[in-house]
Amino acid sequence: MTRARPILMAAAIAALVAGGAASMAASPAETIAARQANFKKMGGAMKALKDELGGGADKAKLLAAARTLAATARTQWVLFTPGTGPSSGVKTDALPAIWTQKGAFDAASAKLVAEADKLVGIAGSGDTAAVLAQFKAVGGTCAACHKQFRAED
Repeated sequence: MTRARPILMAAAIAALVAGGAASMAASPAETIAARQANFKKMGGAMKALKDELGGGADKAKLLAAARTLAATARTQWVLFTPGTGPSSGVKTDALPAIWTQKGAFDAASAKLVAEADKLVGIAGSGDTAAVLAQFKAVGGTCAACHKQFRAED
């Protein structure tokens, strides 16, 4: 599977779910693969931010990584459809709590989007100290969600 395929699959699934065409949705394996690809993309954006903050802090690179993170966070959560958890038989670190505690999961998802959006606004300012502080806030939001909704590797 190419790198682009999971991302394209995620976009297609998001469009289907948003359009109410659940009967045409991808298989659990494809949905989980798209979800995992998005998390890797988000991790790559966080690494890029960390690297820039560790030396040089190129404003354009900070902003690009922050935008990638925010855009991916915004679309990620539609990929947690019923039947794509551990019971699907497909390897996933997603815990059943995602579906049994939907309200808490949705709140955690919304918090990540809000914190990532704040990061985009701050990254464009060029204030490295403020970017670092918001980077840490985003990381804390990720960690809190992982603790509650992701199995340890």
